[in-house]
Amino acid sequence: MTPLLDVRDLVTTFPGRGRALRAVDEVSFQLGRGEVLGLVGESGSGKSVTGFSIMGLVDAPGRVASGQILFDGEDLAQLDAETRRSLRGRRIAMVFQDPMMTLNPVLRIGTQMTETLHAHEKLSAAEARARARDALGLVGIPSPQERLDAYPHEFSGGMRQRVAIAIALLHRPDLIIADEPTTALDVTIQAQIISEFQKLTEEQGTSVIWITHDLAIVSGLADRIAVMYGGRIVEAGTITEVLTAPRHPYTRGLIRSVPSENTRGTRLAQIPGVTPGLGRMPEGCAFRTRCPRATEVCSERPGRFGDAMAYHRCFHPHEEALA
Repeated sequence: MTPLLDVRDLVTTFPGRGRALRAVDEVSFQLGRGEVLGLVGESGSGKSVTGFSIMGLVDAPGRVASGQILFDGEDLAQLDAETRRSLRGRRIAMVFQDPMMTLNPVLRIGTQMTETLHAHEKLSAAEARARARDALGLVGIPSPQERLDAYPHEFSGGMRQRVAIAIALLHRPDLIIADEPTTALDVTIQAQIISEFQKLTEEQGTSVIWITHDLAIVSGLADRIAVMYGGRIVEAGTITEVLTAPRHPYTRGLIRSVPSENTRGTRLAQIPGVTPGLGRMPEGCAFRTRCPRATEVCSERPGRFGDAMAYHRCFHPHEEALA
């Protein structure tokens, strides 16, 4: 079956001193209809830029330098600006980490939501307002009819994020890219939002890329996981495969650094060092300066070992399951 989204060797660059810096470095993955992919990694690993690249929202001087982004068989990178704009919101939507990237501070919430609907669908004013009200109710905003007349500054940060999620859900898109969408929400609302996304995938066949650093959320929501480091996907596979028997040392380090994986009273496990900046990324394997298994061969760039759905980038992968 043809995947809804097929990203092939995507490279997104930003200008540096004398050379282009690869924020996204030959990233490849596939996403089926109704499937959830967890895109995981530390801050600065390239997760958000991958999402912006798919949406066509990389600001200049950054640019998608090469690769393909096949959405339902069409290469998004080759579409003209008007065609791509018509897809955004209707068939592809993004929930940003900062809700004010979605919301206009000087317009009422209802106006913003109904304008979003009118941009892609022919609806009466009453129908659009009813759809907007129902979307606010879905994400747990009390008194949604009254809140349509409020401005963004009258909402708390968590409430603004719920409004941004409601806007993304308005058209029941084929693909939603969710960039840390529940970070600012309390655990009760977080569970409600995750449940709503699960319903979308099951009932509407919506596909989701869930960008996060929280392995606990991904383990309960995603079907597959892709782990990013230094702009590259270093490991990808099913949730069960990757979380129970991670091959890449970085993936294993991430899992072991989760507090629940540590014995009570013992020192927390951690990955030594810090993620290098794009301008100081080591040659070869980007993780080698922090990796306990690194050898001389790691100064060469590792290829992908595996197939399109499950692979790792490591010359010295772990073979055993986590204890």
